[in-house]
Amino acid sequence: MDPRARNTLGGSTSPYLRQHADNPVHWQRWGPEATEWARERDVPILLSIGYSACHWCHVMAHESFEDEAVASLMNEYFVCVKVDREERPDLDAVYMNATVAMTGQGGWPMTCFLTPDGAPFYCGTYYPAQPRGGMPSFTQVLAAIADTWRDRRGDVDAAADSVVAELQRGAGGIPQGDVRVDPALLDAATESVLREEDTDRGGFGTAPKFPPSALLEGLLRTYERTGATEILGVVERTAAAMARGGIYDQLGGGFARYSVDAEWVVPHFEKMLYDNAQLLRVYAHLGRRTGSELALRVAEETAEFMLRDLRTASGAFASALDADTEGVEGLTYVWTPEQLVEVLGPEDGAWASELFAVGSVGTFEANTSVLQLLVDPDDWGRWSRVRRELRTHRETRPQPERDDKVVTAWNGLAITALAEAGAGLGRSEWVAAAAECARVLLDLHVVDGRLQRASLGSAVGEAAGVLEDYACLATGLLALFQATGDTKWLTSAQMLLDRALIHFADDERPGSWFDTADDAEVLVTRPRDPVDGATPSGASCFAEALLTGAAVADAEVSGRYAAAAAASIERASLLLQRAPRSAGHWLAVAEASVRGPIQVAVATDGDSGLLDEARRLAPGGAVVVGGPTGSSPLLADRPLVGGVSAAYVCRGFVCDRPVSTVGDLADALSR
Repeated sequence: MDPRARNTLGGSTSPYLRQHADNPVHWQRWGPEATEWARERDVPILLSIGYSACHWCHVMAHESFEDEAVASLMNEYFVCVKVDREERPDLDAVYMNATVAMTGQGGWPMTCFLTPDGAPFYCGTYYPAQPRGGMPSFTQVLAAIADTWRDRRGDVDAAADSVVAELQRGAGGIPQGDVRVDPALLDAATESVLREEDTDRGGFGTAPKFPPSALLEGLLRTYERTGATEILGVVERTAAAMARGGIYDQLGGGFARYSVDAEWVVPHFEKMLYDNAQLLRVYAHLGRRTGSELALRVAEETAEFMLRDLRTASGAFASALDADTEGVEGLTYVWTPEQLVEVLGPEDGAWASELFAVGSVGTFEANTSVLQLLVDPDDWGRWSRVRRELRTHRETRPQPERDDKVVTAWNGLAITALAEAGAGLGRSEWVAAAAECARVLLDLHVVDGRLQRASLGSAVGEAAGVLEDYACLATGLLALFQATGDTKWLTSAQMLLDRALIHFADDERPGSWFDTADDAEVLVTRPRDPVDGATPSGASCFAEALLTGAAVADAEVSGRYAAAAAASIERASLLLQRAPRSAGHWLAVAEASVRGPIQVAVATDGDSGLLDEARRLAPGGAVVVGGPTGSSPLLADRPLVGGVSAAYVCRGFVCDRPVSTVGDLADALSR
């Protein structure tokens, strides 16, 4: 027997791959060994891509991959390769594009059949164990592909060539637009987004509904520039609908990945780091800007959730909590009126049933309900006590598994949110947590001056960092520099920006960036996707990092960063013009850009009062740095005024006179 005919996933740094290490399938990891084995055997590659918090990934694994008969077919006719999409977003992007091109839709688990050279010729998603709803069974698909490979190789090659040609045609990036990125374009983009609001239920579009995290931040920044209350209304309605709905964990804080309905009632229960990091940033910003008690409470509870439930022993953050608990969706989270009474007693139980919208019919399966908070309680003290008692009881239930994989980009988003929210809301412990996370990433994920994508425990993974890893971590480090004044974070951020400028640029299209490095593994196409989705695109994150980096760097490098940032933002004009809902983070970055960006340098005399107020008052995207005169480039030649702290407010290259009172600072920032 060929010694390669075995399951090789046990030593992976991906918890998702490890979940499949006991399958009878001879799973291989992606790499040259698997492709060479497929060539030697003259069989196709069966590529299965998923992630640990994915409900249907677990369903397909249980129905098919754990079945000896199905595994026997897979092993006989294919080289089977399992990939964690979170560890290899480059592979996920390439083969998701192929899946959408072939089927008109995509999702996970993704099931692709490839030639030994990696060219896809047949793609799909979930296949059931038995034919159902017009779908063939997985074994029927396996048999048909094996027969086609054996008997109609010419058709396979033609299909593969056609798909690869289509992928390569779509890999050129977005063409340069003919419209300038200026306030007029951003106003038009915002007006287009507002027309698509679900005014009754909050958010945009219909079910399923995903939190529009980056878009909300962009809209909030547009409101700060324009003062248009209709824009603020959209942000407030969406933020409130999500925070009061079942997509938000009313007991433990934190948001689920999406709502299966248009009312935000029933979530798909996995809780992702990237969602919660982005939403912490949004709710903290909204609370800081408007004083909304709801936004401030949700920001605090979301930060607590991240620090309590997602923080690993190292101080970095895990990727996700699974959707399922012991194979059942929602088992940990749903309630009946009887269960509430059992935990709280009859009086508090009845009160909680009404408050949390838990009725006898239920909003979820088997007459259970996901908790909502559609109105404020009449007694916040009672609410706090009841919430604590229910959460304590819930902790005795079976809990969802946690994917402890530490992803660089998502931890970068967490660093940014914690540092920014902590500085703006006076929560030093959040800033300290961000700094600890940053130290872990710089110590473990930077190898020979280059970033790696992920780690598990103390073991860094083999996958190289992609553009979003460099960009998100650099942005986080720049947020930490602003929150602490410690220039070591600035130095590390500049190292990452310099590496990314070298390795991800498209030299033929200034301002356009590949998602993989120039020396990364060569795939059937080099992925590049500037469109913002559940996470901001690598390109928009890089534009943010470059824009901020230019504002705080010394003159020697500032111009280089500024030019790259400007080219990137101009390249996004077509997205902002034609698809603004898919350019939420671009909107946020562009709003910062058209305002200068605003820079606030606070020369301090040891009293942080003026600096604290600058952080609280500054609009989103502004750069705020404080410390002694000359302690960083932005504070060069900026002394105290009259022996007291002074704030220097600039927009681009134009600066106001320094101010020393909070009132004068507020006036300067409102202009």
